[in-house]
Amino acid sequence: MDDSAAARAEFDRLVGPLRAELHAHCYRFLGSVHDADDALQEALLRAWRSRENLADTDKFRPWLYKIATNRCLTMLERRGRRELPMDTAPDSPAAERIWLEPYPGIGAEPGPEARYTARESVELAFMAMVQQLPGVQRGALLLRDVLGFSASETAELLDVTVPAANSALQRARARIGKNAPSQAPDDPQAQRLAQRYAAAWETADVDGIVALLAADARYAMPPLPEWYAGHAAIQDFLVTGPLRWRWRFLPTVANGQPAFGTYWWDDEQSMFVAMALDVLTLRDGAITEVVSFLDPAIFPRFGLPDVVAE
Repeated sequence: MDDSAAARAEFDRLVGPLRAELHAHCYRFLGSVHDADDALQEALLRAWRSRENLADTDKFRPWLYKIATNRCLTMLERRGRRELPMDTAPDSPAAERIWLEPYPGIGAEPGPEARYTARESVELAFMAMVQQLPGVQRGALLLRDVLGFSASETAELLDVTVPAANSALQRARARIGKNAPSQAPDDPQAQRLAQRYAAAWETADVDGIVALLAADARYAMPPLPEWYAGHAAIQDFLVTGPLRWRWRFLPTVANGQPAFGTYWWDDEQSMFVAMALDVLTLRDGAITEVVSFLDPAIFPRFGLPDVVAE
């Protein structure tokens, strides 16, 4: 096979259907959309350069996953663990903290042997736990339980023995557990709850916001390290902080969860201006967690505008 246009077209044809799931895999591994972009780009470049080593195109998918997984493992060696503020050790130096990033949508469908659905496998709680695992354990969990590769395939993709892959998987499962998933964004009860939450913000109804929260709800705003737990702490923060401004909320989906692009009123522009992406975790008819990612630069990935008119 040479570097002809035909060879490139055939390579792109094989990659096309796998690109989204490979990107989701890199995101789960690295906890960052930007890092996933870099990992996938580098993996595909390496795959193109070494395509002559693939004799059987029926094995193209696992071959690509091996290259992408190896790239992610290499990147992990040079990067710190991504976290959410509530999962950060109190004595961790602020300058060394790097935060988990939100992911647009729900992710790609896993294989039939997977233990997690596509939505469960990108939920913030799951992602935060995955980021605490060492590289090989992380790889074993993602390849087996999320993607549904067999034990022998997982060992091959990780360049370890089958017993080593199984041992890594068992340790990863023991550390992560298997919690019930949160309510999906298309669940009618979840939709009503999310709509009430947005309406309460837009009318500055602090009592209405707090009433929708579970008693032990948590509220965080990465990259700020501070976070709040419980009704009293969250209410005090809202009253003395963000509810001093007017807000508009636009619905979207992030990490398979209900989310909103939030916009605060800017008098100078006479517009609502992008501020944060709020990702809601809903369980048993209440909001148990809000993670407000203070990074308007991510809005285009979620189909959100930069400003909203009055």
